[in-house]
Amino acid sequence: MAKYSQKAGEKVGEVMDEMKEGKLKSGSGKKVTDRKQAIAIGLSEARKEGAKVPKKKD
Repeated sequence: MAKYSQKAGEKVGEVMDEMKEGKLKSGSGKKVTDRKQAIAIGLSEARKEGAKVPKKKD
């Protein structure tokens, strides 16, 4: 399993909570219900904030 920084893990946790509450939306504006998509969004946001997260796979 991949190891991310603590800050990245916290961000993913926040995003997962948003998804469970039904408040998380994708870029197109649709509600996110897929767990893997929520994790990807959290890692992307953490990456933008400067957290230590490996680069995206192509």
